[in-house]
Amino acid sequence: MKSTCSAAVSGCPVADVICRTAELDLMITGASIDAADVTIIQARPRQGLPFCPSCGAEGVLRDHVVRVLTDVPVAGHPTRLHVSLPRYRCTGTQCPQRIFQQRLDCAAVGAKTTNRCTRWILQRLAIDKMSISAVARALGLGWDLVNNLAVDAARTLVYDDPTHLEGVRILGVDEHKWKHVRGGGEDSYVTILVDLTPTIEGTGPARLLDVQAGRSATVLTDWLAEHTQEFRDRIEVVTMDGFTGYHSATKEALPQATPVMDPFHTVQLAGEKLTVCRQRLQQQIHGHRGRKENLLYRGRRTLLTRQSLLTDEQIARLQRLFAEHEDHAALEVSWHIYQDIISAYQHPDPAAGKKRMQALITRLRRGLPEGLEELAQLGRTLWRKRDQILAFFDRGGASNGPVEAINGRLEALRGIALGFRNFDHYVLRCLLHSGQLATRINAL
Repeated sequence: MKSTCSAAVSGCPVADVICRTAELDLMITGASIDAADVTIIQARPRQGLPFCPSCGAEGVLRDHVVRVLTDVPVAGHPTRLHVSLPRYRCTGTQCPQRIFQQRLDCAAVGAKTTNRCTRWILQRLAIDKMSISAVARALGLGWDLVNNLAVDAARTLVYDDPTHLEGVRILGVDEHKWKHVRGGGEDSYVTILVDLTPTIEGTGPARLLDVQAGRSATVLTDWLAEHTQEFRDRIEVVTMDGFTGYHSATKEALPQATPVMDPFHTVQLAGEKLTVCRQRLQQQIHGHRGRKENLLYRGRRTLLTRQSLLTDEQIARLQRLFAEHEDHAALEVSWHIYQDIISAYQHPDPAAGKKRMQALITRLRRGLPEGLEELAQLGRTLWRKRDQILAFFDRGGASNGPVEAINGRLEALRGIALGFRNFDHYVLRCLLHSGQLATRINAL
C-alpha cells in the first residue's frame, strides 16, 4: 500500500495556477496523496456569500462542512477537491429556511463532479475518441458514473438545444448496423440522419443529427413528423441510397424536397452487375468458381478500377481478358457501361454529365441483345430511379458520400467501446462522436 503524504499550501498562488482552481473561484488550503494514489486538494471559496438563497437576509456563520468533488486529473493522477463550505443561520424572521450552505458556481447542486470535469469527459470522448473505461480510469471513477455523466450532458447538448436543427437544408439518410449479433434481424439496424449542408456550402464537415431505431419508410416519416413544419419546409434535398422506403417517405413527408440517389450507390449497383456477369461467365465457360489461373478471376479487381486510374499492366490484362473467349464480349460491354457511368459523374460540366447519364439510361432501357441479362436488370433499375439519379447533377453534387464516411466512423466507435448493448447510450455516444459538438462542449 502506498503511503500517504500531505503538505500545507494555504494561500499559495503557484498551486492555484497549477491546479487552475482560480477558475473555480476556490483557493487551495492544503494538499495530500491518499493510499489509492489520488491527489486530495483542500480548498475553500475565495469569498464568503452569507446571504440566504430564500429570503436574501444576511446569515450568521454556524459551522463548516466539506463537500467532495471529482475534478480534472492533475499531473496524470485522479483528483478530489475537498471544499470547506461555510454554513450560516438565517436571520430572517419570516424565512422558513433556518440553515443554509454556501453554494458553488463550479458544480451543480448535489453533483459529485465539477462542471469542468464533465466538460473534460466530453472532450476526451468527442475530440480524443477515448473509451468510457479509459476516461473513468483517468478520473478514478466508476464506468457507470462516467457514462451517465456523458450521456446526460450529450442529451442536453443535442435535444435541449433549440438551434440543433437550424440551417439544415440538405439531409442525408442511410441505414447502419449498430449491433453485430447472430439473429439480430431488423433490431440490429438503425437509420442515421446527417446534415450535409456544411459540406455542400463548403463551410465545414457533415454532422450527425440523430439516430433512429429501425430502417423503414415509417422510421423516417415519424422522425420528420416529430419536428416542426418550419424545419421540414426548409429541407431542399434528401440524399439516399436506392432503398425505396426512404424515397417514398421523402415524397410523402417532404413534397417540396428533391430525393437524390448519390453516385456511390449508382456506381456500386453497376459494379455489382459487372461482377455478376463475370461470375456467370466463369461458371458457363469453366464450370467452376474462379481460380487463380483463370483470367476472369485474376481480373476481378481490375474490372472495377476506374479507367483513368488503370496502369499499363492492368490495361494489358483487360485486353487479354476480353480477347480470351468470344463470350467475354458480354463482359467487355458491361465494363464499358460501368466506366461510362463513372465518366458521366466525373464530367466537369454537370449539364453535360447529366446528358450523358440520361442517354446511357435511355440506351439501356430500349433493349439489349441476348447474353446481357445483367445489363438489362441494371437498365430497368436505373430507369425506375432515373429522377433520383439525374437530380444529382442539378443539385450541386449533393451525395451520400459524407454519410457513408460517418457510417465508417461509427463502426470505429463501436470498436473503441467494444460493442454496445444499450441503444440509448449508443445514440448519444454517436452524437458525441460525429455530431460536430466540439464548439458547444468547449463552451460548457
